[in-house]
Amino acid sequence: MGEEAAPAPPASMWASRSITVGPDGVARCAWGVEGDPVYRAYHDAEWGRPSRDERHLFEMLVLEGAQAGLSWSTILRKREGYRRAFAGFDPVVVARFDDADVVRLLADAGIVRNRLKVESTVANARAVLALREAGESLVALLWGLVGSAPLDRRAANLGELPAETDESRAMSRELKRRGFRFVGPTVCYAFMQATGLVNDHVVGCAAGEEIRRAP
Repeated sequence: MGEEAAPAPPASMWASRSITVGPDGVARCAWGVEGDPVYRAYHDAEWGRPSRDERHLFEMLVLEGAQAGLSWSTILRKREGYRRAFAGFDPVVVARFDDADVVRLLADAGIVRNRLKVESTVANARAVLALREAGESLVALLWGLVGSAPLDRRAANLGELPAETDESRAMSRELKRRGFRFVGPTVCYAFMQATGLVNDHVVGCAAGEEIRRAP
């Protein structure tokens, strides 16, 4: 299963759409209104909001990699299962997981039971600790790749959003160099969108405009 199979949350069926006003009167990116209600909460409260919390960044890097070949809705619905299985995404704890833990996790229906993805989560936790040991941090590494401030595409519709960019390709190369797995350019761009390294809410979306106004 190729790691570049993971699209950003907006589905192709909404590519020509800009914003949609929901029954609550709030304007949102079309994917945040129609379809799975879990998407709406994720769209409003998390997607595109800048995160500088190491544990959250580690979580999202794992989840974006886990999505490869699957729908984002599937991953969101397994999110609590992932948090339980991977010690709340504490990299110190996950880095200590051994072969027996991998076998245990492959029997856990609360996560995606794919050996490569499970093993990559452990490897990525160890890579986070390696950064710390080198006097660096995952937060500084990731935000340094975008000049420490969110990029803002100001797309008019979802069809203008790319699958990968120069920044996501640079992130992929750097993360792979540091020992991270399941971090191809497409996965990295979806991660950037999710964690607010780029604001890809379309112009007119209430959540995106709130993010743009934030100091």
